[in-house]
Amino acid sequence: MTLFDTILGYWLFSGIAALWIMLPAYVPNSAAAVLGGGTPIDFGKTFRDGRRIFGDGKTYRGFIGGVVSGVLLGLIQIWAASAFGLDLFPQHTFLSVTLLATGALLGDLVKSFLKRRLGKERGESWPIADQYDLVVGSFLLLLLFDPRWLLENLTFPIAVWIVVMTPLLHRIVNIIGYYIGVKEVPW
Repeated sequence: MTLFDTILGYWLFSGIAALWIMLPAYVPNSAAAVLGGGTPIDFGKTFRDGRRIFGDGKTYRGFIGGVVSGVLLGLIQIWAASAFGLDLFPQHTFLSVTLLATGALLGDLVKSFLKRRLGKERGESWPIADQYDLVVGSFLLLLLFDPRWLLENLTFPIAVWIVVMTPLLHRIVNIIGYYIGVKEVPW
């Protein structure tokens, strides 16, 4: 095996590890879109600028359903790692998956709040913010409440993969959501 093969293998493994780490954060937004509806988190109220606080697209049912979906997937990962000896991957904990799932949707809420302040409508594209809100929210919660887990598991190659993979997965999932009728726009 050459040095190139070793380095390539390490980077490819880091990509799989990045996906493993982020699954509890990637799932909640899609689950919220599927499970959402009902009472908006802002109860239809406006901010002092006269615009909605979050908008009709952010509902209690979607938020709770999204977080629960991300946590359940994380618990399956924890079980699978234990049952099948997947100790090569970063080891999730109940706290890490809860923070990832909750942070993803809190990041989305903050982004929605900022979009309304900028006069952007629901579903209007906001490049970069639309793709990375879940990463920022998840990592911020981890940094605040479980920094040791974050620092032990987020290596430079994994961080690079997350930066590259997130917008690609975001786009693919949104296109699928649009075609199956759970999203009004494909971005």
